Amino acid sequence: MTATTPPLCGPTFGSYAADEVTWLLKDLSHVALEADIADRERRIQSGAAHYAESLPIEYQPSAEYRALFDAALAASAPRLARAVGTVTELLLAERGRDVVLVSLARAGTPVGILMRRWAQRVHGLDLPHYAVSIVRGRGIDHVALDHLVAHHDPAAIVFVDGWTGKGAITRELAEALDEYHATYGVRLNPDLAVLADPGHCVRTYGTRDDFLIASACLNSTVSGLVSRTVLNADLIGPEEFHGAKFYAELAPHDVSAVLLDTVAARFDGAAPAARDAAAALAADSPAREPDWSGWASVERVREEYGVSTANLVKPGIGETTRVLLRRVPWRVLLRDPDDPDHLHIRRLATERGVPVEIVPDLAYACIGLIKEDS
Repeated sequence: MTATTPPLCGPTFGSYAADEVTWLLKDLSHVALEADIADRERRIQSGAAHYAESLPIEYQPSAEYRALFDAALAASAPRLARAVGTVTELLLAERGRDVVLVSLARAGTPVGILMRRWAQRVHGLDLPHYAVSIVRGRGIDHVALDHLVAHHDPAAIVFVDGWTGKGAITRELAEALDEYHATYGVRLNPDLAVLADPGHCVRTYGTRDDFLIASACLNSTVSGLVSRTVLNADLIGPEEFHGAKFYAELAPHDVSAVLLDTVAARFDGAAPAARDAAAALAADSPAREPDWSGWASVERVREEYGVSTANLVKPGIGETTRVLLRRVPWRVLLRDPDDPDHLHIRRLATERGVPVEIVPDLAYACIGLIKEDS
């Protein structure tokens, strides 16, 4: 199927440079899609609306929170660079040097750009990089996949994301690619490459530690000024890419390039450790096989706290941050009250009046619980 909407790139869509990423999305910047967070949550939980049909109102950080972001980025940049290097080195060793990076918008996009920069800096490679939409419960954008396989060898396509939580998107991707194969006869590799895999649900990763990935701290202002993706039948036709908005008006607050440049500046220093870590992972393939222990941990928390569905349990630093930024949180569980990786989470919880509970034996650094609509 040929898309009736053209691919997008900066500076006309998003703040990333045109050579950093091509967005396989429809521009919905002119459409009013934002809804009050509480009302949106009620409609999602009641089944009256799907979360991808609208957008939450973008949280704009306080000066104190922005200062926390700056400090967190500075402190975590060496570790981020090492994780970027590890996953990129592992990927190139196992999938070849002509891979096509396809990030899952939007959390995967800064990671895809960093991986592309690593391959360029360390190996002199100029890897293509696209961003596509995947929606929990609705699958991946088939029109975007059609565009990719029309322009590239399907065997070269590698899907990229920021981190895993309990593994819902990992499963969604595998099921969606099975469906695509059954429908179109084209097989795409579902092995998702991520910076951090605390959920133990992928085999290509930079680390399995649940640590702070600074791009999780903010919304569009750290993701090229692009919204979450939208799949709304009133706006997206059958031959159109999924949609998203470009928040050009937030340009004065944009730190997308700051994050990329800060991490990339640490690449040279991280290279030896990243190569060693990638080699160790490559040599121990059995240990990398997913055991889905994160999902089991989430089920235990769900039962203990009387949560009706695992969809309302969001494990890990990245997912807990998302709960506080754009959902209606009920409470936050922390493993270590003094862990500097979640200073920003404690700040957000205070700003939103969300109770914080210390659970020392938690499998993740933290878990966010979404309030159930009664």
